[in-house]
Amino acid sequence: MSHDRVVDVLVIGAGPAGLALATRLASAGAGHVEVLEREQDAGGVPRHCHHGGFGGPVRPWLTGPAYARRAAQAATAAGATVRTGVSATGWVGPLTLETTSPAGLERITARAVVLATGARERPRSARLVPGSRPAGVLTTGELQQSVHLYGQDIGRRAVVVGAEAVSRHAVRTLRRAGAEVVATVTEHPRGAAVPGVPLLTATTVVELRGRGRLSGVAVRHADGRTGVLACDTVVFTGDWIPDHELARRAGITMDPGTRGPAVDASFRTSVPGVFAVGNALHGVERAATAAAEGAAAAAPVLARLSGAPWPEVGPPLLVRAPLLWVAPNRLTDLVGRPLLLRSGEPLTAPVLTAAQDGRLLWRRRFPVRVNPSRSLRLAPGWTDRVDRSGGPVVLGASDRPGRSDRPR
Repeated sequence: MSHDRVVDVLVIGAGPAGLALATRLASAGAGHVEVLEREQDAGGVPRHCHHGGFGGPVRPWLTGPAYARRAAQAATAAGATVRTGVSATGWVGPLTLETTSPAGLERITARAVVLATGARERPRSARLVPGSRPAGVLTTGELQQSVHLYGQDIGRRAVVVGAEAVSRHAVRTLRRAGAEVVATVTEHPRGAAVPGVPLLTATTVVELRGRGRLSGVAVRHADGRTGVLACDTVVFTGDWIPDHELARRAGITMDPGTRGPAVDASFRTSVPGVFAVGNALHGVERAATAAAEGAAAAAPVLARLSGAPWPEVGPPLLVRAPLLWVAPNRLTDLVGRPLLLRSGEPLTAPVLTAAQDGRLLWRRRFPVRVNPSRSLRLAPGWTDRVDRSGGPVVLGASDRPGRSDRPR
């Protein structure tokens, strides 16, 4: 038998975004604010990141676990209820979720539901890397948990697939565990090098080799050359997608670029009363960015609790290659909310454009280098030129004016 309960706000996920939102809501007197976390501890991905920098410019020495503890303590001190070891398994109504925990089954109905489920790394199978299934094939998260939580032996010679910030942290973790990192590999023409580790750019892992234990990875360079890197561990890093299963089960409209829920600048989804925040909306962003989104969502959630109507969804905001995604991606009320924009390839001083129904709305050159592992922030001032009853608005980017690709 399941137990039925009612709360004011139900937040799914106790990572940086969910905890920051719960803290703001509880402090503002939003009523019974409850946060559900399927892991045994709150805090999200930072719990496994033992490097510093999570406190921003104020506390640059703060490690991920310390940051996670502070965020969880702030939420409970504000009056929110944070429950760990509880999984939301499905929907039994527009604002009613079915949950399971060691205590049994529950149905929880809320006046507002917020999806703060975060992102997950795609394993090598999802990246379509062929080969056998030997031990020693990890994602960044699996590496961090194996080393920092369980103290497991992860091998002696490692290859890291990826050359971005998270890849550097993977190298540091491998070295801490006593492994030699023989190479970092990226399919991009440029990447962030790690001192003492060879960087292979424009290179793809095409096969995993080994029986029982990994013995090497076959690689192919862009010029057609091939080779094998001998190793007993390979770590696939940086390929993140939103953890979107609950959103899909709710029938929420998804964005084709982010693969997460489509939302407007107030974090409203296509289902009235359901919001989404943080890395549930896009590829992984820094904890500070996710927490800022969670905090910013407090005002629209409070407005919902006070009876504010759910507006009609505006035209979608799409991107053209080489851009991968933009968030927010629905043009209901973008005023005052910056856009996060991600490119799939490095760009130097790109020209960005926005067009709708063949009409150029905005064009600007950005005198910066755009890295695929970092998002570009766009001010939304140009969005007042959008025809709210018109077709999709398409963002494009090019190092050469006039370049055009298919919308994503």
